[in-house]
Amino acid sequence: MIIEALVCLAMNAYWEARNQSAEGMIAVSQVVMNRVESDHYPNDVCSVIKQGPHRASWKDPSRMIPLEDRCQFSWYCDGKSDQIPKLDQDIWEKALVISEGVLKYKIDNIVGKSMWYHADYVVPSWASQKQMIIKIDDHIFYGWKHKPKGNK
Repeated sequence: MIIEALVCLAMNAYWEARNQSAEGMIAVSQVVMNRVESDHYPNDVCSVIKQGPHRASWKDPSRMIPLEDRCQFSWYCDGKSDQIPKLDQDIWEKALVISEGVLKYKIDNIVGKSMWYHADYVVPSWASQKQMIIKIDDHIFYGWKHKPKGNK
């Protein structure tokens, strides 16, 4: 399971922050871990990343695919290939190293209790109901304005 979690976390770090600094990759990975620790999200890395509505594939009804633009992390349901380009092998390796450090809690948390983030060039409707915590590269990170009941 640790290998599956590592690959899921690294895929998320790569696709969400491949053009960011190491801190940017760390930050998006720590949001995933904050969600894993929350009662409001699934309790494993891959389930947090893949959370959202799915439907059976028309090509293979036994395979479930995410509904486009309806998931927690945009890369996962954008309808594009998730294959890492050969040109980005060094960035992928960086994502793996960072993800292992975050997964094993060997890297200091730089986003606090952040549970959400978005790129700084968009303003999602939910942002006004959250507390901005930090901006790292071109992502803005948020936590609860008020801690909800049932949070670990």
